[in-house]
Amino acid sequence: MMLSRRAVLTGASAALLSVPLSTAALPQAADDDPYPLPPFDYSKIPAPFRPAAVAYTGRQWPGTIIVDTPNRQIYLVQEGGQALRWGCAVGKDGFRWAGLADIGRKVMWPRWTPPKEMIARVPEKAKWANGMPGGPDNPLGARALYLFQNGQDTLYRIHGTTDPMSIGHNASSGCIRMINQDVEELYRRVPIGTRVVVLAEGV
Repeated sequence: MMLSRRAVLTGASAALLSVPLSTAALPQAADDDPYPLPPFDYSKIPAPFRPAAVAYTGRQWPGTIIVDTPNRQIYLVQEGGQALRWGCAVGKDGFRWAGLADIGRKVMWPRWTPPKEMIARVPEKAKWANGMPGGPDNPLGARALYLFQNGQDTLYRIHGTTDPMSIGHNASSGCIRMINQDVEELYRRVPIGTRVVVLAEGV
């Protein structure tokens, strides 16, 4: 289901114009993480893509995730007129997806299986046709939130990355990438069933 920015103008656009209040969305380590993450040096990336708490006056319910595809930012709506904001990377031209979804599955250090279409484009990925075990070298990173529609896996995810410098760019094959420390924090905060609003770019 495609969802234009106009369609959610009264629901999400206020978050897109928010002013940072503080850096209150910094990650907290999980006690059971098999690959504990070191602190990330956020000075390496531009300020709009660093974790922040921001003002929010839109109509999305607290607990909703909003992916602002045009601005490469992701929001988690909070109580009291605020949202937590992080930077993200989105799909390259021809790979972007937008719409409404729900978190149908959550996985720590997920296994990655390249789709057949990717293997056709990049034959060397065929060695992982049966799946690449989770870990620091896995392209899905530290956590993955699987996007479902009507109970069916869309094959799109919000996940970590082995390339934090891709944040803020159109860099993925359609999924939404976050810095590992940031997706770990989002994973910790949202339950299965969380609503996700992914805004379309250029619509």
